[in-house]
Amino acid sequence: MPLTKVQDGSNMYQGWVTHTHTHLRGECPHRCGYCYVKSGPGYRTGHYKGPLRLEKKELAVNYGTGKTIFIEHCSDLFAADVPESWIRLILQHCFEWKENRFVFQTKNPERLFDVFADNRFFRPGNFIVGVTIESNRWHQVMGDAPAPRNRISHFKRIRSYWPTMPTFITIEPVLDFNPVELADWIEAARPTFVNIGADSKGHGLVEPDEHDVLRLIRLLQCAGIEIRQKKNLGRLIKNEVEP
Repeated sequence: MPLTKVQDGSNMYQGWVTHTHTHLRGECPHRCGYCYVKSGPGYRTGHYKGPLRLEKKELAVNYGTGKTIFIEHCSDLFAADVPESWIRLILQHCFEWKENRFVFQTKNPERLFDVFADNRFFRPGNFIVGVTIESNRWHQVMGDAPAPRNRISHFKRIRSYWPTMPTFITIEPVLDFNPVELADWIEAARPTFVNIGADSKGHGLVEPDEHDVLRLIRLLQCAGIEIRQKKNLGRLIKNEVEP
């Protein structure tokens, strides 16, 4: 699919991500039970069904300048099943367009760290790296993704190795959690900011109550961490949280 501009009113990191682009096709290897992609047009047309594959024509897309582009927002470039040769081709495509910033979000930060640390073209100033952690607990709907404790451990390595690179943690869809432990994990990882969002596709997930969500937000704010609440979080919390 071509380079796509993020539309006004979108829940996709509106305000700081300007565009999205995907090179991968087929089903995401994590097979999470809440996958929003399966309710979208790309799934209905077959783009994100079937075996994982690389759409090579997307490697020729002109990124231009001055954009913040979320790469592979419908899959996970660093999932264990993605061939390393594909990852390097996609990264090389990004490296060619230095006048942009590129956003990578993963549930496998261990592999992201290994690939970036081994790539001589990598320049942290052009990249924003995030990890998804829906909870501090394992939930069956997480599918084949690494466990949350594994994710946060390797995300901390990324933050330590590239201390000036912007990083973020996305808690979406937020699942039932222990607010104190999850806040401790996030504070130790020192992200630049945290996104928090809820399931918006009616998957019937085991979600936290309003009290726990508000407590997590306040704990993180007290730690000096910027919180970016996605619009769909309003379904879980009715009370205002002071910025």
